[in-house]
Amino acid sequence: MSASDNLARWHAYMHGGSDPAVLADMLAEDAVFHSPVVHTPQVGKAIVMAYLVAASHVLGNDNFRYVRELVDGDEMMLEFVTELDGVTINGVDIIRWGADEKIHDFKVMVRPLKAINKVWEMMAAQLAAAKG
Repeated sequence: MSASDNLARWHAYMHGGSDPAVLADMLAEDAVFHSPVVHTPQVGKAIVMAYLVAASHVLGNDNFRYVRELVDGDEMMLEFVTELDGVTINGVDIIRWGADEKIHDFKVMVRPLKAINKVWEMMAAQLAAAKG
């Protein structure tokens, strides 16, 4: 599969309702997630799933859209914009795919500070609700 195929898979996931089963199929067992607000990398498919599913619920509203894409080999940077409670969020998803066509590394960066605070607040609530 090519980088453009992986990019198409990611967009299909994002635009197809963010189905957790589809995401699970894309993630490597040793995937790593780098949060814009959590200092340490989150390692392992289960924890990466938890963060990305929560992010899809928090950020994946009707305002979410990718506005720029850069692809270099097995890595891609996708710039996004959205709005939460009147706060404009600008961020990037940096994704590294492995030779096995799975996501091995996923980093999210968000700006400005007001947006980071809003994302932190809403992600914390979403993750707590998911834990039950």
